Amino acid sequence: MGDPYTPTPTQPSTTEGQGLPPAVGLRAKDLLRIVFGLIFAIDAWLKWQPAFRSEYIGILKTAAQGQPAWLHGWFHFWITLVQPRADLFAYATAVIETLIAAALILGLARKFAYVSAALFMLLVWATAEGFGGPYTAGATDIGTAVIYAVVLLALLALDHESAPSRFSLDRLVERRLSWWHHVAEARWRH
Repeated sequence: MGDPYTPTPTQPSTTEGQGLPPAVGLRAKDLLRIVFGLIFAIDAWLKWQPAFRSEYIGILKTAAQGQPAWLHGWFHFWITLVQPRADLFAYATAVIETLIAAALILGLARKFAYVSAALFMLLVWATAEGFGGPYTAGATDIGTAVIYAVVLLALLALDHESAPSRFSLDRLVERRLSWWHHVAEARWRH
């Protein structure tokens, strides 16, 4: 008898080339994307509040406190860049997070949205969240933005491993614009 975990020719694997089973994978993947988009929408709404704009530079300065000496130049660069135009950066943050939320909820330009949003969240983690540090006694987490980036990259991986999303605007756009799959789909066409 062969290994029970190795698929035989009459027993195809659901992981080799096929991704997740369609009945489960598509619905769960789309639901996860939409729920995460709603979480981003709440986050974006908070960024539109006047308190965020008034505290924007203070958030950066607080993140810089207690950082190791070799990171002082990094935080000094961002504080110097942002301080004269803090309102512009605060509004830009609100706009970017709103666009991310809309892209996730609607399923629009998914591949581009996942990658660019993950990079944006890593920038937030490296600036406003101070890399989640300083890591001293009593530190309890590494920051939320890095977790957001991981979830976004996981959504990209799910898209790559499963069939195209049923519940996305990308599906409709791809019918009209054949090149749109380069922006929307993580899976390479063969």
